[in-house]
Amino acid sequence: MQRTESVAPTPGPIPLSMIFLAALVVHLPLLLMKLPLKSYDANFHIFFASHYLHNWFDPWNPRWYAGFSQTTYPPLPQQWLALTSRLIGLDMAYMAVQFVAILLLALGVYRFSLLWVDRRAAAFAALASVFLGSECFLVYSAGQLSTTFAAPLYLNALPYLFQWVRHGKWQSFFKGGALFVAAAAAHHATLLFGSLLFALPVLALVILDRQSLDHYAVDSRNLDIQENKRLSAPAFLLRTGLITLCVGAAVALVLLPFWIALIHYPVTQTPIPHASRANFLLSPQWGLNYFVVPYGALILVLPFIVVRGSSIARLRPLLMGFWLAFLIGLGGTTPVGRIVLGRAFDVLTMERFSYWATLLALPFVGLLATELIDRFQMRAVVGLTVAASVSCALAVGWASYRPADASDFKVDSVASWLNRDGHDRYRYVTLGFGNKISRLAVLTDASSVDGEWNSGRMLPELTQHGGAALTSSKYFGQAGLDALSAILHHADRYGLKWVFARDPYYEPLLVFAGWRKVDELEDKTVTVWSKDDVPPAVSVNAPQIPPRWQGLMWGTFPIGSSLVALLLVLIPETRWQRHKRRVVEPIAAHATLVPQRLVS
Repeated sequence: MQRTESVAPTPGPIPLSMIFLAALVVHLPLLLMKLPLKSYDANFHIFFASHYLHNWFDPWNPRWYAGFSQTTYPPLPQQWLALTSRLIGLDMAYMAVQFVAILLLALGVYRFSLLWVDRRAAAFAALASVFLGSECFLVYSAGQLSTTFAAPLYLNALPYLFQWVRHGKWQSFFKGGALFVAAAAAHHATLLFGSLLFALPVLALVILDRQSLDHYAVDSRNLDIQENKRLSAPAFLLRTGLITLCVGAAVALVLLPFWIALIHYPVTQTPIPHASRANFLLSPQWGLNYFVVPYGALILVLPFIVVRGSSIARLRPLLMGFWLAFLIGLGGTTPVGRIVLGRAFDVLTMERFSYWATLLALPFVGLLATELIDRFQMRAVVGLTVAASVSCALAVGWASYRPADASDFKVDSVASWLNRDGHDRYRYVTLGFGNKISRLAVLTDASSVDGEWNSGRMLPELTQHGGAALTSSKYFGQAGLDALSAILHHADRYGLKWVFARDPYYEPLLVFAGWRKVDELEDKTVTVWSKDDVPPAVSVNAPQIPPRWQGLMWGTFPIGSSLVALLLVLIPETRWQRHKRRVVEPIAAHATLVPQRLVS
């Protein structure tokens, strides 16, 4: 077999500064418009941050579920949000933290892609991350700050993992380990599931590379024979085991209150249905929402990913990681998700797996972009630009076309009502408020028996029924209405005296449960209901209340892990080694090259 190489000078990679500039041009205006505030979970993260802002070392939050522990959710993004909010307020702090995550994603994709493709393709992959449909979907529609914050940290850590396991570089061991721990402090689902989807292909790449240096081309001008010598199996196992053990121990320490809460009070509530677990073939509206919108133009690249990934040995681990994440992200369309995840399938939402799959696909996107541009030049540039723009615009526009809450309304008058005349001595619940319950909780000190963090609730009336937030009970059918009815009938137990209803659908249920209308707000669009003879709310003496030492750990270790990672990464390497790699392809793959520019 002969290899062919172009004799024409190859254009250099896009500078990272230009990629960051593209991220600024695309996302900064949208963030300054506060578009993410209309997403599903943005106000949820702001609510958590508001608690850290006022009670940094006390993770017990009395404003939801009559009290719950925020140690049930890794705190790093919300803690950075709280710190930043002291300068620019909670809303703009959310935008600032999210923008930093977008920049880190571009950098992480570039560095991760360098493990698989050359610098030019890696730069195109990083540029594609700026327009990535799944990223825009999570930022502007789903509002999953923790997911979009943790994934870039893992991507930036993976090259250090490769350098440590392959070459035994201690500086890579410490830098990669610190980034892994910081990523774990940002999101538990990414730690437990996403990290394996990314780390296992990298470790498989080390195994492939240890066989021989003939699998790829290496620039001999920068070749270090000692660092590229054959890796023995014992050295591979020892280094992999050492970093796994050390990172695991550090994660266990940094998130110790989280593990204690998870072990002592596991999530045993009735599973709550979620549309991302649907069969997209039988429910095409959810297939549009959770497949077409996040993938966008990447759908057209799927055949290339499969063909190129299966034909080149070094890309096969990346293909396998992508393919597994892709199948799980399809939810109930295939049985893969339920088989692989088990009971976790009924707890997790599947859009995060689609997000991870698209990140794993980006090195292939960069490879395809270089080949198309080399062959079609300006026509390819225009086509790729249009495809990227359409993917980004579709996901951003989807957030406006299908917003988290169809009705945009203010909750300030409800908060003012609760904050006056001693109304906040009692607990409340809202009906028909959607995700605005998080915004309301930020504006008032009054406590509610409802909330949006399902894994943090412990009230039996909520956990024994398969419904989520009480404010949206009717959308969960009989299970949701049963949970609401149980809470209304046990109002005396929880000091629940106020119900704010925006939906007349619930009024017969309120009347039947013995509640009466006492006031109207927001031009009579919100009715206030009350129940007589309800005693004032008292603090719940729950066993889930974290002791003081856990609060001190929670306020110190997670944020400290990110500071340690930042300091270590900023320390310059004592010696830089730049390995320029080009994937060796079968002859058929070179059919896309420009004729008359080949030599054998």
